Amino acid sequence: MSERFTGVGVSAGRVIGPVRRMPEPITAPADGAPLPAGVSAEEESARLAEATQAVAAGLKERAAAATGDAAAVLKATALMASDRTLLKSATKLVATGTCAESAIWEAADAVATQLAALGGYMAERATDVLDVRARIVAQLRGVPAPGIPDSDEPFVLCAVDLAPADTATLDPARVLALVTSDGGPQSHTAIIARSLGLPAIVAARGTVALADGDVVFVDGIDGTVVRGPGSAESALAEAYASRVPLPEFDGTGRLADGHRVPLLANVGSGADAVEAAAAGAQGVGLLRTEFCFLSRDTEPTREEQVEAYRAVFDAFGGAKVVVRTLDAGADKPLPFLTDDSEPNPALGVRGYRTDAAVPGVLARQLAAIAEAADGSTAEVWTMAPMISTPAEAAAFAGMCAEAGLKTPGVMVEVPSAALMARQLASEVDFASIGTNDLTQYTMAADRQLGALAELNDPWQPAVLHLVKATCDGGAAVQGDPRPVGVCGEAAADPALAVVLVGLGVATLSMNRRALPAVAAILKTVDLPGAQRIAGLALGAGSADEARGAVRAELPELDVFGL
Repeated sequence: MSERFTGVGVSAGRVIGPVRRMPEPITAPADGAPLPAGVSAEEESARLAEATQAVAAGLKERAAAATGDAAAVLKATALMASDRTLLKSATKLVATGTCAESAIWEAADAVATQLAALGGYMAERATDVLDVRARIVAQLRGVPAPGIPDSDEPFVLCAVDLAPADTATLDPARVLALVTSDGGPQSHTAIIARSLGLPAIVAARGTVALADGDVVFVDGIDGTVVRGPGSAESALAEAYASRVPLPEFDGTGRLADGHRVPLLANVGSGADAVEAAAAGAQGVGLLRTEFCFLSRDTEPTREEQVEAYRAVFDAFGGAKVVVRTLDAGADKPLPFLTDDSEPNPALGVRGYRTDAAVPGVLARQLAAIAEAADGSTAEVWTMAPMISTPAEAAAFAGMCAEAGLKTPGVMVEVPSAALMARQLASEVDFASIGTNDLTQYTMAADRQLGALAELNDPWQPAVLHLVKATCDGGAAVQGDPRPVGVCGEAAADPALAVVLVGLGVATLSMNRRALPAVAAILKTVDLPGAQRIAGLALGAGSADEARGAVRAELPELDVFGL
């Protein structure tokens, strides 16, 4: 008899395969275990420091070999492994006579507990700390670190959740799909699965009951897992396997009537930009400048920033490159910039707001962006994250002008920005909607929290109404309408892309792997059709209802297995 589990589908695909569960975690050492016989506290502290450095170095090495989201995740985890506060706390315990394993275990547990108590983004970082702890203990014991299981046949990877360093090194040739009982639509698992094109489901709580060898059907489109699939599931998997291959993206995003919708790429480094350009992206809709700042204890020099930004600009000569200024804080803490004692970091000093807390960082970054743009043929636009008021938009535009940057813009991530879109747009030249944050702030649902995954869905009609309000506000600027783009994960959903264009979005920016799918579906509708379909989503009462109504209007989604 079949058994069905329900979660949140975060990456499309329908497959059947055997389950392989993540291996058992590293076991905890005995509480307060003493120093080994004949070993001094100094020697044990040195051993602990060496193990920590080895783990950090290994993660950095893997980050250097990775690209895109995987590289960013690994860099952030390496930064956590290099955290001097964690090592200092553990070293103090060693000085009292505790062995290295017990010391790092206890110290990391204290840090993770503090982060979990903060909630929101910081609670998600607690998982990273525990992952780093396991890797350090494994290094101390001389045993393999936690990792993806080996198998002679492709498998469905099941876990409670996946650590960032694990998701970043998944091999799509071995893993058919991902299923986790925890996590949310914007968890590391979800982001990496989408970037690799792997079917994935998160927040499927009952799947903890799945065991190695169980044969399951995974439907990443509607978020279901079936143990012991029958003929109906086999038919769906066969249809997916025989789907029509997506045509290559020809470098021009457009609707069936010729209406142009430039399809841009989200990138986080020069290497990302080169790959995105090769994939046909028409420009960069989001350059995440955090890649210059992560894994560092100090602010990068102007020269270092100029070199990094210029590498992206050079990859897109003659095309638009939208640079987002540093989005530090919340889930991207920086030791030299952010305050990790904030009670609610997601609602605290992050993005543009850090300039008030630590004046000068933003001005120096804008100067570096301007220098990198000088002499480049790229069309450089610059936007600030977490803008909430017209006054903030005006102040940022003034800073850009002072730095010599000609095209300032803002990110719309909080409801106040969407509701005041006309006034904000009047102060700048463009706006770009970050649907990940706009969704979590609109629905008051932490985007990393699996228990709220149903709320944290960009198909929520309330979110779509705010997207429309933003587009309407940009269009209403007297005499000079301002374009509104989308650079959040929603742009990579082919069905939702149609809705966004129908709501008035001018450009869509996404992971380069999503370009062919989005381009193929946009070509099946004209602008009036997209507007009609968007109206169906706006009139829905729930995310599921909106998604279902739209997908029913786009039969090509099933043809392409999307």
